[in-house]
Amino acid sequence: MMPGDGNMASIVQRIARQALFTFRSSPRAGEDASKSFLENHSKLTSLMTEVRAADLKLVPRKADDSSPAPGPYQHAAPPVTYMHICETDHFSMGVFLLKSGASIPLHDHPGMHGVLKVMYGKVRISCFDRLERLAGGTQAAPPLPGTQKGALRRSVLRSIGEYTEENGPCVLSPDRDNLHQIDAVDGPTAFMDILAPPYDPEDGRDCHYYRVLTDPQANGPEQKEKEVWLMEISQPADFWCGGEPYPGPEVSL
Repeated sequence: MMPGDGNMASIVQRIARQALFTFRSSPRAGEDASKSFLENHSKLTSLMTEVRAADLKLVPRKADDSSPAPGPYQHAAPPVTYMHICETDHFSMGVFLLKSGASIPLHDHPGMHGVLKVMYGKVRISCFDRLERLAGGTQAAPPLPGTQKGALRRSVLRSIGEYTEENGPCVLSPDRDNLHQIDAVDGPTAFMDILAPPYDPEDGRDCHYYRVLTDPQANGPEQKEKEVWLMEISQPADFWCGGEPYPGPEVSL
């Protein structure tokens, strides 16, 4: 918090300020985090632990709630919508809302940090990382046409966890839990999301989508982190993201 802010600033404002302090000098992939970054990141995750749907003026939606269709030629409303809160060169912050049964497909965050906090409902998050060294793996590459071989990525399934508003944030870094899939469980859900720096295709931070080609169980139940093969794919046809207004407190940076 900036000197003189007192306790009057909304928690959303305080999170945005802390995100700016944290990510204006964040480590890149492969770099060791500084003490200052770790301290600021800890403060940020603590603030994210505290935030609730009411702080963003979000009203939890019911399974039969539906947004208006985006246009006369659209037969369905988007399965996922996004509320933009703020964005700087160092981070973006907003809220994703998933309909009941919706998923954000497996995707990556190249060179990026992230903090995700559920506002209501429940999500299942499956986290993966790419294994850069292709030698010495436990699984052979699955048979694919030669034209698709370049799209293969040897990876590891780090974890699968379920999160509600009572849980702390899910955190990712350029080196850890950088790919993930997010599924709405047992009804609609919403989560606050910080990405640092924001996606920027012109700066090498485009979003790529993947499909799991090998069964993680093939490694055997005794292996904690399951090695898998992922194939890069186009954005799935059944996934698209619409936009809607953010109803919460204004953020000023």
